[in-house]
Amino acid sequence: MTDSAQNAAGPGIDPWEAAYLRFETPEEEIRKFTERLHRLGVGEWPRETNVVELFCGRGNGLHALARLGFRNIEGVDLSPRLLAEYTGEARCIAGDCRKLPFADNSRDAAIVQGGLHHLLVLPDDLERVFAELRRVLRPQGRVMFVEPWLTLFLRVVHGVAQHSLARRMSVKLEALAAMIENERQTYENWLGRPEEISQVTRRYFQPEHESFAWGKWNFVGRVRP
Repeated sequence: MTDSAQNAAGPGIDPWEAAYLRFETPEEEIRKFTERLHRLGVGEWPRETNVVELFCGRGNGLHALARLGFRNIEGVDLSPRLLAEYTGEARCIAGDCRKLPFADNSRDAAIVQGGLHHLLVLPDDLERVFAELRRVLRPQGRVMFVEPWLTLFLRVVHGVAQHSLARRMSVKLEALAAMIENERQTYENWLGRPEEISQVTRRYFQPEHESFAWGKWNFVGRVRP
């Protein structure tokens, strides 16, 4: 990251977060999340569904759920600083998604949009998150996960992002390259374990929809008995 980019982002901000703010505005992210929720069928869930978003960050996914009319929404994230930026009506909790602060069988659905690939230890941390979801969700509880996946499209993007001229010509590409660099360890670890991730996921959840497109893994399913 350049000094000017750091200064524009503000003092003390995490470099990955600073890059993400250059990649898209909060409103762009909320619109993206809203369209994604519609496309993956979440918009058809009953509006009284109690939905928990894990790794919710500054809460743009919670804003998207609210725009769709969901009334019982909660967010969990490890960072109190990010949660403090959220301005909506959802209840937000600072906590570890590997040890959720909820009672057994107390929630209807859980959503993760881009948080699982930040887990440090795979597959162990993924097992812990999914075991907690199975504990917290009611029988046949719903889940939706969207995470990066090494599709052909993402391979091409990675190749282009390695070229300095291409990065100088595109703010988004420069920001993406900075994000990858600042999360390289967990990002590459996640992308390099597709079979393990799939096996763990299917051990805990029955898929109703699964697709791999535009560098993303989209999974919608229900808790296995």
